[in-house]
Amino acid sequence: MIAPFKNTRSDLKQYVDRLSHDGFKHIFEKIDQVGIKKSVDKRGLDKFINQCAYIAAGSGAIAGSGGLMTMLVGVPVDFVNLITQQFRVTMAIMYYAKGSYKIGFDEFMQLVATSFKIEAGVAVTKSMMEGIAEKLLLAFGVRAAERLVPVVGAVIGGTANYVFVKRVALKVKEINRVDKRVIVPII
Repeated sequence: MIAPFKNTRSDLKQYVDRLSHDGFKHIFEKIDQVGIKKSVDKRGLDKFINQCAYIAAGSGAIAGSGGLMTMLVGVPVDFVNLITQQFRVTMAIMYYAKGSYKIGFDEFMQLVATSFKIEAGVAVTKSMMEGIAEKLLLAFGVRAAERLVPVVGAVIGGTANYVFVKRVALKVKEINRVDKRVIVPII
């Protein structure tokens, strides 16, 4: 019975290494920064954040809706979607605060690290990226067992993802000193 879990720690370490080296950059490069700018300009920052939170909630609900079977297939997809929505929210807030939608990967990851309270030096380091990956996996993994129960798992997965994205948005707003300004969307 213990044999399947024998290599779990080393497998998790390998996954963290892959995610921190290639995964974050790949997700970052696939995000349409111009599209984020246009969406924030059109609808406003808070509506954009809500949209991302709902998208994350949807994948969380789907991943937990059918118990073990959907969890096995859905959790990896849900995890990538959760990271993508976190990145999109962070980019939107950075654009809103700075007025520039072009964000470099290193600058972006330093903000992500700060939002997770990981010390980031001048350069993006391997240990910083691994720290982010570990914190994301830990936060995500805590909810995984709860998703084994159909229907209840969907509610838990969806709610947890929604709350996670909203909390990330609040933290990034705080770091960027974005207050509750009233923004009139461009129509």
